[in-house]
Amino acid sequence: MYDKYLILSDMSVIRSAGLRGFRATVAELGGDAEQLAVACGLPPAALDTDDLLIPDSAVAAVLELASHQLDCPDLGLRVSRRQDLDMLGPLALAIRNSPSLAHVLECLSRYLFLHARALSVTMEPDPYGDRRVIALRYGVAPGLPTPIQGTDLGLAFVHRAIQRLVLERYGLRSVELPYHPAAPIETYETMFGAPVRVGRPSAALRVPRSLATRPLSGADENLHRLAMAFLAEQSGGADAAIAPKVRAAVGQLLGTTPPEIGAVARLLTVHPRTLQRRLAAEDTSFATILEQVRRDAARRYLTTTEMPMNQIASLIGLGDQATFTRSARRWWGTTPTALRRDSIHRHG
Repeated sequence: MYDKYLILSDMSVIRSAGLRGFRATVAELGGDAEQLAVACGLPPAALDTDDLLIPDSAVAAVLELASHQLDCPDLGLRVSRRQDLDMLGPLALAIRNSPSLAHVLECLSRYLFLHARALSVTMEPDPYGDRRVIALRYGVAPGLPTPIQGTDLGLAFVHRAIQRLVLERYGLRSVELPYHPAAPIETYETMFGAPVRVGRPSAALRVPRSLATRPLSGADENLHRLAMAFLAEQSGGADAAIAPKVRAAVGQLLGTTPPEIGAVARLLTVHPRTLQRRLAAEDTSFATILEQVRRDAARRYLTTTEMPMNQIASLIGLGDQATFTRSARRWWGTTPTALRRDSIHRHG
């Protein structure tokens, strides 16, 4: 059932913002969100924070598992009601200040990968040949299984986002689904306010072509330009320094996924050997950056929290407290306990 998504868990990641609303929805249905998350290999912290990088296939799996265990075939639709554009971070600012829906789609096609590597939203010709209509196609990368609950959630999210951007009714012609859902079609038609067709080639919303050029109210051109510049800087180009991106990726992976060079290379869409060469050209290495990020994170946890030592060791990707203590002696010439005690004395 849900485990077919887990076998691809090392292929792509998504920000944990994609799970917004999951905990509340599961609780409403009488389930245990943390138990479901752990069953699919997700850290419970992913349920309550936006910026952990987690396998998108594990997100698909936990939605499917919750739907099955809680006998809730429209789980994805329910979770979508608790999500909004803000979950996209800086991308949301660019979208909200886009002058038209066409610009919104440009933002999504260029920068959605910053939120979810394998997802895309594209504007395509109408699959039925109606020149007055375009299809907003939503889905995972080719070759990956189509998750029903995840696709329901994503399509409903896009629908609700458009409603907010163009002020409610926008002329949705139909919703295209590439599967036969277990939930009644009437549930979907109530959610979307439009006919729903199943067994189609891909998931899509069919909308009037004129919608793409409709001006969006409240757009701020300066904010849009600033947000797009920030997104471009985040994504970087082929010639941009890669060490800061590696540092950021390692920081996000710590405590959730083993911070190995292969995992970081996948995040940055480069080959591990290419990554090593580019880091060497910048007079550093993956091992050096990993050591620095671990050291900085450990000092932050020791001096700003009361976390137990074994928990800190786990969060920075070290096997146990003994390894953490040896690393601390190498970094600071003292033990973690002594460093915490000295910090308390200095600031107490």
